[in-house]
Amino acid sequence: MDSEQRRKRKRMGRSYSEAKHYLSSRRSLFLCFCFFIFLLLLSSGRFRTASFRPVITASSTTLYLISSTAHNSVLDSVAHRNDSPPAKVQDRVLFPDHVLLIAANRFQPQDELDCVYRRFNGSDEVAFAVKPVLSTEAYDEVRSIVRCPLPFGNYSSAVDLRRRGGKHDWTARINSTAAAASPWDKVVYEAVIDDDTAVVFVKGLNLRPHRKSDPTRLTCHFEMGEGFAFTTEAVTAAQEVVRCLLPESISNDPDKASGIRVTIGYNAGRPRAPVHVTLPSVATIHNSKPNLDEATKKKKHELCACTMLWNQAPALSEWIMYHAWLGVERWFIYDNNSDDGIEDVVLDLDSQGYNVSRQSWPWIKTQEAGFSHCALKAREECTWVGFFDVDEFFYFPREFRRRRRDGILGENSLGKLVSNFSNSPTIAELRTDCHSFGPSGLRSHPSRGVTTGYTCRLQSPERHKSIVRTDLLDVTLLNVVHHFRLREGFRHLNVPEGIAVINHYKYQVWETFRAKFYRRVATYVVDWQEDQNQGSKDRAPGLGTEAIEPPNWRLRFCEVWDTGLKDFVLAYFADHSTGSLPWERAQHQ
Repeated sequence: MDSEQRRKRKRMGRSYSEAKHYLSSRRSLFLCFCFFIFLLLLSSGRFRTASFRPVITASSTTLYLISSTAHNSVLDSVAHRNDSPPAKVQDRVLFPDHVLLIAANRFQPQDELDCVYRRFNGSDEVAFAVKPVLSTEAYDEVRSIVRCPLPFGNYSSAVDLRRRGGKHDWTARINSTAAAASPWDKVVYEAVIDDDTAVVFVKGLNLRPHRKSDPTRLTCHFEMGEGFAFTTEAVTAAQEVVRCLLPESISNDPDKASGIRVTIGYNAGRPRAPVHVTLPSVATIHNSKPNLDEATKKKKHELCACTMLWNQAPALSEWIMYHAWLGVERWFIYDNNSDDGIEDVVLDLDSQGYNVSRQSWPWIKTQEAGFSHCALKAREECTWVGFFDVDEFFYFPREFRRRRRDGILGENSLGKLVSNFSNSPTIAELRTDCHSFGPSGLRSHPSRGVTTGYTCRLQSPERHKSIVRTDLLDVTLLNVVHHFRLREGFRHLNVPEGIAVINHYKYQVWETFRAKFYRRVATYVVDWQEDQNQGSKDRAPGLGTEAIEPPNWRLRFCEVWDTGLKDFVLAYFADHSTGSLPWERAQHQ
């Protein structure tokens, strides 16, 4: 009996020992499994701290996605290991076809940048996406403009930048609290100091075109440190231009005011219970007076020219070289989002002594405002400024046919014309009629330039263009592209056609002309894709709203064969040995 019990206790002890060993092994496996799960969760990001910042590396042609906590930057800045500054975005504007970023840096041609988009997935997670930038360009002496594709899906318009490549492949720190882009239809976009006022350029006030508006319902706000600290009165308002009194602290020392942000406020809502609203602003004020050398301060240029263009770099040399012969001494080129290498053309012309400068003007459909801006900018340097396009060429029928003893015809013809009125007590604007030329039977763009290629035009003139005394313009700077409002007591003079006309090469070969369908630069001129004002002289008669070449386009707009300017150019501009024209030689250098 006792032996039987001892055998049972022995068997039970063995079973207990085996069970204990089995449970101990299982516990070890369980602990290993738990530790593995912990590592897996840690690597997934659920236990990341705010100091962890993942870095994206991407090629320039692909869209990349990554998730992070809401407090993390998508891109870790390691700028301390690289000489280049981080890509800091100051402002954003949402256009119909892109997002425009104003960066605090001047980027170099070799800089490769990406646009970074973010989307909030939940309370603590953000998804990021990366796309290559569309284009970059210098904005002013210290800042750059960067264009990014529109945000897609649920991604925010608060687009940021990162640098790509480089020795350390470093990137800029993303600002996770950046504000969304300001909508283009409601934003203050430029501001310039003019004596004791600030001239502010603004979208969204919906002021009536071509006339003065009541400024008393508007207020001006100047940012000093955090927030808008000073408020002043608006003294004039017209179209997209508001003139504001400067705060006394800025007026007393305007040189130190550069970079101060300004915006415009207005009353909205019901008249009995108005709500004062301030528009978003990307405008920082600067002084309109350029840094001029002593010689320029003593003697202004008699005649300058200002134009706004988009992707017309190939036409610029002919326009400038021809009008330099007629007496234009200084050119202001307002570049409205060109991507055809116009910067190089301007630099080349300036290096040849043509005194050309390029002003980046990224604001779409703002030609009138741009010309107001140019009038302020040119006033300190020029007595007269002509506002006309690069497809418009002055022609002097009598002067170009007159025999001269020295054999040189037409030299300084335009300069002499305006100088006759520089001391006039009443004349402040000269208006010249435009003759519109058609394709003249051509199928492709004339290789030697428009002045020798297009020779058939409409019988009657269409519209006019103006040369103005910028110091005698109305304080509102109101203009309708073709002419400005003048100060009280001054008037314009219509130049007789026998003395001067403008050859407007408006209806060129189809491959050139169809670019007009992309976008018109004038604010109050309807884009040609829109089914409005189809009978206007600003449109091609019978063309419609689609960029489809009409039948017999090359034979249209041809009522009078006019070879006057062509004959003059070939006789007096062509090289005697080679026959080449100056702008042809410039293109082949």
